Amino acid sequence: MSDFADRLLHWWQDHGRHDLPWQEDRTTYRVWISEIMLQQTRVATVIPYFERFMESFPDLSSLARADLDQVLSRWTGLGYYARARNLHAAAVKCVQEHQGQLPDTAEALHALPGIGLSTANAIIAQALNQRAPILDGNVKRVLARHGGIEGWPGRSAVSKALWAASDQRTPVDRARDYTQAIMDLGATVCRSRSPVCSACPVSHDCVALRDHRIGELPGKKPKKERVERQSRFLVLRNHQGKVLLARRPPSGIWGGLWCFPEGESDPASPTGESLSRLEAKRHEFTHFRLIMRFDHLLVRQGKGLVADHEEQRWFSPSDALAKGLPRPVQAVLQELAKKQSN
Repeated sequence: MSDFADRLLHWWQDHGRHDLPWQEDRTTYRVWISEIMLQQTRVATVIPYFERFMESFPDLSSLARADLDQVLSRWTGLGYYARARNLHAAAVKCVQEHQGQLPDTAEALHALPGIGLSTANAIIAQALNQRAPILDGNVKRVLARHGGIEGWPGRSAVSKALWAASDQRTPVDRARDYTQAIMDLGATVCRSRSPVCSACPVSHDCVALRDHRIGELPGKKPKKERVERQSRFLVLRNHQGKVLLARRPPSGIWGGLWCFPEGESDPASPTGESLSRLEAKRHEFTHFRLIMRFDHLLVRQGKGLVADHEEQRWFSPSDALAKGLPRPVQAVLQELAKKQSN
């Protein structure tokens, strides 16, 4: 066990990832943004979002000054939008309480919105090269298999055992390289499906490989049946071709994003003739599936016309696409913008 880190670092030198965008000009800010984006999201998906985000918000002060709409717009399509809201809130808090800088301790980082203990430690290790054990999804898988740690990592006792294993294996030196190495091992070799044990630098003392339990470890989360929900949305358009959008509440699904008003079409509402049919959209969330159906209607002039206010506004389809939007709403607006330009 004592040479676990040495074997891993030797492997990483030749087989690890060394050219990720956040590894260049490695600042605490860039590492923080990348770590938040990488939560429950693959590296290949994150890279273009990270690069666009950096173009818009190259440093913490620019992120703190930005309107939340701008931040959510750059996040559209990446999912788990609470991450973007927390990034913005944390940037504002750093300006107010930390002289416009990200803290340089894991404890202070952990106190910011959206930064868990593993993420805080990863930022410290990656940005400042200080020893800090981590426990993201890939690392949990490596440690559960290598140490033969049974059970679902979401359970307190299992999590405690995994943290102990992470601490035990994390070396004093080369914290930055080791942290990247163990994440790379989980992402590219010790994968959840089809792991490549023959290429693993720590396979010769891996308990799961020895006991033929690779498929069993780590333990699976208890299954819950994914429910299907259906909802109708009003795609209201006026005679100028603008579309009505309403901002979602700050909590709940798509919190803070602009969306079509939700609800059934009401004959007493200021809607008139039906417009072209819009195909239903299916969107997968972590715990349920949402079927979105649309009433595409032209608003009559005059009678009860819906007015702009802070949380509900008329946009041209092209202007709306610059806002923070759920992916299905973005897809509908792209269809409408295309029709409008033809």
